[in-house]
Amino acid sequence: MSATKTETRQALLEAAQRIVAAKGYAAVGINEILTAAGVPKGSFYHYFASKDAFGEAMMKSYFDGYLTSMDAIVADTGRSSAEHLMSYWQRFYDTQAADDRQGGCLVVKLGAEVADLSEVMRLATKAGTTGIVDRLERMIADGVADGSVSVDESPRTTAEALYDLWLGASMMTKIHRSAHHLDRAMTVTRQVLLV
Repeated sequence: MSATKTETRQALLEAAQRIVAAKGYAAVGINEILTAAGVPKGSFYHYFASKDAFGEAMMKSYFDGYLTSMDAIVADTGRSSAEHLMSYWQRFYDTQAADDRQGGCLVVKLGAEVADLSEVMRLATKAGTTGIVDRLERMIADGVADGSVSVDESPRTTAEALYDLWLGASMMTKIHRSAHHLDRAMTVTRQVLLV
Protein backbone atom coordinates (compact mmCIF):
# COMPACT_ATOMS: atom_id res chain seq x y z
CA MET A 1 0.00 0.00 0.00
CA SER A 2 1.41 3.42 -0.95
CA ALA A 3 2.25 5.99 1.75
CA THR A 4 -0.60 8.23 0.58
CA LYS A 5 -3.09 5.37 0.59
CA THR A 6 -1.90 4.33 4.07
CA GLU A 7 -2.25 7.92 5.34
CA THR A 8 -5.76 8.23 3.87
CA ARG A 9 -6.75 4.89 5.37
CA GLN A 10 -5.49 6.06 8.79
CA ALA A 11 -7.35 9.37 8.44
CA LEU A 12 -10.55 7.43 7.81
CA LEU A 13 -9.96 5.26 10.88
CA GLU A 14 -9.24 8.27 13.11
CA ALA A 15 -12.30 10.15 11.86
CA ALA A 16 -14.42 7.07 12.45
CA GLN A 17 -13.16 6.65 16.02
CA ARG A 18 -14.23 10.22 16.86
CA ILE A 19 -17.64 9.95 15.21
CA VAL A 20 -18.41 6.42 16.40
CA ALA A 21 -17.42 7.34 19.97
CA ALA A 22 -20.17 9.97 19.85
CA LYS A 23 -22.90 8.11 17.96
CA GLY A 24 -22.26 4.37 18.06
CA TYR A 25 -21.29 2.16 15.15
CA ALA A 26 -24.64 1.35 13.57
CA ALA A 27 -25.73 5.01 13.53
CA VAL A 28 -22.75 6.17 11.47
CA GLY A 29 -22.78 6.03 7.70
CA ILE A 30 -19.78 5.61 5.47
CA ASN A 31 -20.38 8.98 3.78
CA GLU A 32 -20.24 10.78 7.13
CA ILE A 33 -16.82 9.26 7.81
CA LEU A 34 -15.56 10.08 4.30
CA THR A 35 -16.71 13.69 4.68
CA ALA A 36 -15.10 14.06 8.12
CA ALA A 37 -11.82 12.67 6.80
CA GLY A 38 -11.92 14.82 3.66
CA VAL A 39 -11.92 11.77 1.42
CA PRO A 40 -13.98 11.80 -1.81
CA LYS A 41 -17.28 9.99 -1.66
CA GLY A 42 -17.32 6.70 -3.45
CA SER A 43 -13.71 5.88 -2.64
CA PHE A 44 -14.35 3.97 0.60
CA TYR A 45 -13.95 0.57 -1.03
CA HIS A 46 -10.48 1.52 -2.28
CA TYR A 47 -9.42 1.32 1.38
CA PHE A 48 -11.70 -1.33 2.91
CA ALA A 49 -13.41 -4.41 1.48
CA SER A 50 -16.61 -3.84 3.49
CA LYS A 51 -18.04 -1.87 6.40
CA ASP A 52 -17.37 -4.93 8.56
CA ALA A 53 -13.69 -4.95 7.51
CA PHE A 54 -13.61 -1.22 8.22
CA GLY A 55 -15.08 -1.74 11.70
CA GLU A 56 -12.51 -4.43 12.43
CA ALA A 57 -9.68 -2.14 11.27
CA MET A 58 -11.09 0.72 13.36
CA MET A 59 -11.12 -1.40 16.53
CA LYS A 60 -7.60 -2.73 15.83
CA SER A 61 -6.34 0.81 15.26
CA TYR A 62 -7.98 2.00 18.49
CA PHE A 63 -6.40 -0.82 20.50
CA ASP A 64 -3.00 -0.32 18.87
CA GLY A 65 -2.97 3.24 20.16
CA TYR A 66 -4.38 2.26 23.55
CA LEU A 67 -1.85 -0.52 24.12
CA THR A 68 0.99 1.75 23.00
CA SER A 69 -0.07 4.28 25.65
CA MET A 70 -0.07 1.52 28.28
CA ASP A 71 3.42 0.44 27.18
CA ALA A 72 4.60 4.05 27.52
CA ILE A 73 3.45 4.10 31.16
CA VAL A 74 5.48 0.98 31.94
CA ALA A 75 8.50 2.31 30.05
CA ASP A 76 8.96 4.98 32.76
CA THR A 77 11.64 3.14 34.74
CA GLY A 78 11.81 5.85 37.38
CA ARG A 79 8.49 4.75 38.87
CA SER A 80 7.36 1.69 40.81
CA SER A 81 4.88 -0.79 39.40
CA ALA A 82 2.24 0.57 41.79
CA GLU A 83 2.82 4.03 40.33
CA HIS A 84 2.51 2.62 36.81
CA LEU A 85 -0.80 1.00 37.72
CA MET A 86 -2.21 4.08 39.39
CA SER A 87 -1.07 6.25 36.48
CA TYR A 88 -2.98 3.94 34.13
CA TRP A 89 -6.11 4.06 36.28
CA GLN A 90 -5.87 7.86 36.59
CA ARG A 91 -5.72 8.17 32.79
CA PHE A 92 -8.70 5.83 32.53
CA TYR A 93 -10.55 7.97 35.09
CA ASP A 94 -9.69 11.25 33.35
CA THR A 95 -10.80 9.95 29.96
CA GLN A 96 -14.09 8.56 31.22
CA ALA A 97 -14.94 11.41 33.60
CA ALA A 98 -14.57 14.05 30.89
CA ASP A 99 -17.89 15.34 29.62
CA ASP A 100 -16.84 14.66 26.06
CA ARG A 101 -19.14 12.42 24.09
CA GLN A 102 -16.57 12.12 21.33
CA GLY A 103 -13.87 10.84 23.65
CA GLY A 104 -13.74 7.99 26.05
CA CYS A 105 -13.32 4.29 25.71
CA LEU A 106 -14.61 2.59 22.57
CA VAL A 107 -15.02 -0.62 24.57
CA VAL A 108 -17.52 1.14 26.84
CA LYS A 109 -19.25 2.79 23.90
CA LEU A 110 -19.32 -0.16 21.49
CA GLY A 111 -18.69 -3.38 23.40
CA ALA A 112 -22.25 -4.70 23.54
CA GLU A 113 -23.20 -3.24 20.16
CA VAL A 114 -20.38 -4.80 18.16
CA ALA A 115 -20.55 -8.10 20.02
CA ASP A 116 -24.04 -8.57 18.58
CA LEU A 117 -23.48 -6.80 15.26
CA SER A 118 -20.24 -8.14 13.83
CA GLU A 119 -18.23 -11.25 14.65
CA VAL A 120 -14.98 -9.79 13.28
CA MET A 121 -15.44 -6.63 15.36
CA ARG A 122 -16.25 -8.72 18.42
CA LEU A 123 -13.06 -10.72 17.92
CA ALA A 124 -11.00 -7.53 17.43
CA THR A 125 -12.49 -6.12 20.64
CA LYS A 126 -11.84 -9.38 22.46
CA ALA A 127 -8.20 -9.38 21.31
CA GLY A 128 -7.78 -5.73 22.32
CA THR A 129 -9.30 -6.14 25.78
CA THR A 130 -7.22 -9.27 26.30
CA GLY A 131 -4.14 -7.18 25.48
CA ILE A 132 -5.18 -4.63 28.10
CA VAL A 133 -5.70 -7.29 30.77
CA ASP A 134 -2.38 -8.93 29.82
CA ARG A 135 -0.57 -5.65 30.44
CA LEU A 136 -2.40 -5.05 33.71
CA GLU A 137 -1.49 -8.56 34.82
CA ARG A 138 2.19 -7.89 34.08
CA MET A 139 2.11 -4.59 35.96
CA ILE A 140 0.48 -6.28 38.97
CA ALA A 141 2.94 -9.19 38.89
CA ASP A 142 5.83 -6.72 38.66
CA GLY A 143 4.36 -4.81 41.60
CA VAL A 144 4.12 -7.94 43.69
CA ALA A 145 7.75 -8.69 42.79
CA ASP A 146 9.00 -5.20 43.68
CA GLY A 147 6.85 -5.03 46.83
CA SER A 148 4.83 -1.98 45.76
CA VAL A 149 1.63 -4.02 45.20
CA SER A 150 -0.07 -6.62 47.34
CA VAL A 151 -3.01 -8.69 46.06
CA ASP A 152 -5.08 -11.48 47.56
CA GLU A 153 -5.83 -13.17 44.22
CA SER A 154 -3.52 -14.03 41.33
CA PRO A 155 -2.31 -11.11 39.19
CA ARG A 156 -4.50 -12.37 36.30
CA THR A 157 -7.66 -12.64 38.39
CA THR A 158 -6.98 -9.23 39.91
CA ALA A 159 -6.35 -7.63 36.50
CA GLU A 160 -9.57 -9.08 35.09
CA ALA A 161 -11.64 -8.03 38.12
CA LEU A 162 -10.29 -4.48 38.12
CA TYR A 163 -10.76 -4.03 34.38
CA ASP A 164 -14.34 -5.32 34.68
CA LEU A 165 -14.91 -2.93 37.61
CA TRP A 166 -13.69 0.06 35.59
CA LEU A 167 -15.74 -0.84 32.52
CA GLY A 168 -18.86 -1.07 34.67
CA ALA A 169 -18.04 2.18 36.47
CA SER A 170 -17.53 3.89 33.10
CA MET A 171 -20.91 2.68 31.89
CA MET A 172 -22.61 3.92 35.08
CA THR A 173 -20.81 7.26 34.74
CA LYS A 174 -22.34 7.66 31.28
CA ILE A 175 -25.79 6.75 32.58
CA HIS A 176 -25.67 9.01 35.65
CA ARG A 177 -23.46 11.74 34.14
CA SER A 178 -21.52 11.74 37.38
CA ALA A 179 -18.00 10.57 38.22
CA HIS A 180 -19.23 9.01 41.49
CA HIS A 181 -18.87 5.47 40.11
CA LEU A 182 -15.35 6.18 38.86
CA ASP A 183 -14.47 7.62 42.27
CA ARG A 184 -15.64 4.38 43.85
CA ALA A 185 -13.67 2.32 41.32
CA MET A 186 -10.54 4.30 42.17
CA THR A 187 -11.08 3.73 45.91
CA VAL A 188 -11.60 0.00 45.42
CA THR A 189 -8.56 -0.21 43.12
CA ARG A 190 -6.34 1.41 45.75
CA GLN A 191 -7.70 -0.97 48.39
CA VAL A 192 -7.07 -4.01 46.19
CA LEU A 193 -3.58 -3.08 44.98
CA LEU A 194 -1.71 -0.85 47.36
CA VAL A 195 0.36 -2.12 50.24
